[in-house]
Amino acid sequence: MTSPASSPTGDPYLLTPGPLTTSPTVKQAMLHDYGSRDQTFININANILDRLVVMVDGEDSHVSVPLQGSGTFVVEAMIGNFIPAGGRALILVNGAYGHRIAKICDYYRRDYVIQESAEDIPVDTEALDQTLDSDSTITHVVMVYCETTSGILNPIERISEVVSRHGRGLLIDAMSAFGALPLSSRNIEFDAVVASSNKCLEGAPGMGFCIARRSAIENTKGNSPSLSLDLYDQWQAMNNNKQWRFTPPTHVLLAFNQAMNEFDEEGGVVGRGGRYRKNCDYLVSGMRELGFKTLLPDELQAPVIITFHMPANAEFDFDAFYEGLKEQGYVIYPGKLTVADSFRMGCIGRLDQTHMQGALDAVKSILNQFGITRVQSV
Repeated sequence: MTSPASSPTGDPYLLTPGPLTTSPTVKQAMLHDYGSRDQTFININANILDRLVVMVDGEDSHVSVPLQGSGTFVVEAMIGNFIPAGGRALILVNGAYGHRIAKICDYYRRDYVIQESAEDIPVDTEALDQTLDSDSTITHVVMVYCETTSGILNPIERISEVVSRHGRGLLIDAMSAFGALPLSSRNIEFDAVVASSNKCLEGAPGMGFCIARRSAIENTKGNSPSLSLDLYDQWQAMNNNKQWRFTPPTHVLLAFNQAMNEFDEEGGVVGRGGRYRKNCDYLVSGMRELGFKTLLPDELQAPVIITFHMPANAEFDFDAFYEGLKEQGYVIYPGKLTVADSFRMGCIGRLDQTHMQGALDAVKSILNQFGITRVQSV
């Protein structure tokens, strides 16, 4: 039996939407201890925040604010800060993460209405236009750029144009898109966008960040129903003394600083997104040759994570398939759809086409063990 595939540090490759496979140098960057008031750490933190603003072409108009925790922490912070108690949100939903935003609004008692599409259908911008035209009480529109439930791309530029024309604020969950897909304040008008240190920026999980239009965050003072998630207060603290209000995730920030260096070396969004697109196309092509069917057509597929329909073959056992791939060094994701039985395979992280081929070889091996020569689609 051949040895299972593994990263340079001996771990299986993560074909997931995050946490994901990181480079050895990103891992090595965490092998240092800094005090939160150490000037070297303060300088690294300031450098990271400046670079995040540059990524959205917002040097003269936007600010970035970091926050401890996973991506959901900073999504929750965005909702609590930018939608005031008297505001009303229109949440554009076509997956689990849109529904999670609605759940956050329930916790914070923020008024909202949902415009929902199926998980394999992009946001309907004509319906959005009609809703904003007919409902003047809506103050903010909340969207997910790339819905990780399916891997679908939502039409962010068209959504921004509609929201801007109606004079409402746009809040963007770009968790699975930031760093791999274009997002410039020059052509997408938004109040705030949130993402995290891992996923397409290939750092370690544990830190989220919000990039906001300065005039928008200035209006959030006193809105937050949470002390630890108060982005305005965090922003003011950073302005006053360049320090976090509470203990920062120092090692995560050191890894993130190195990850951003590697992001720049790869060519930024164009280079990183280009590698992911090649990974995606290669993986989709290989899986289709084996008979697997993708949930999404190619034009709606983000180069982040791909959803495949569960095979109809009686011999196919997903649990055994998952464990067999893991034994060969590749970790995938179960499905999260309501419209169909499925599983997901990611193509982001420190992976290239060689790793995609390795994963395809592992899939073929498991199918052979099942006695399946070609997958039967549903």
